[in-house]
Amino acid sequence: MRSFKTSGIVIKRRNFNESDRIITLYTKDFGKIQVKASGVRKITSRRSSHIEQLNFVEVGLYRGASLYTLTEAQMTLTYENVKGDLKKTGIAYHMCELIEGLCPENQEQAQIFSLFKQTLDKLEVSDENSHQTLIHEFEIRLLTLLGFWHGTDEVSEKLNTHQFIEEILERKLKSHRIFEQLDHIS
Repeated sequence: MRSFKTSGIVIKRRNFNESDRIITLYTKDFGKIQVKASGVRKITSRRSSHIEQLNFVEVGLYRGASLYTLTEAQMTLTYENVKGDLKKTGIAYHMCELIEGLCPENQEQAQIFSLFKQTLDKLEVSDENSHQTLIHEFEIRLLTLLGFWHGTDEVSEKLNTHQFIEEILERKLKSHRIFEQLDHIS
């Protein structure tokens, strides 16, 4: 089956060639996948707005030799409240960075997809007071599902997840700097 449809959340995008883009989708059925979206950087492209970062999309894909190729895209959910709030956007990008860095490619992980989508849904309607708790719970559950953490609830509450994740990734989190800058804005 070389052509198929699936749904996922756009977690990353980068320009490729003159008019193409490579997007990273996190899907329920296939996990994290790289998709080539040909021609979406052209002004006349009807698909470009559908595959913006943080959009939940239904896509048609063709399995190529090295990458999936986007054949169709339909946006299902845009997370407008998240994108319209600077702090919520920073938190969402942080979640995308964690999914991108910690999750392997082409491995179905339905529980992680559900966690990611449910957390974005909660972030969409949350107030500012619950942000720290929301992101900490996401980080702990993600680490637990991936097998990096098996601590008790009491220890999990005190865990410096940012430092722990940076040690796993062996690099600094880019989104950590965003949090520091957003704290100064408040």
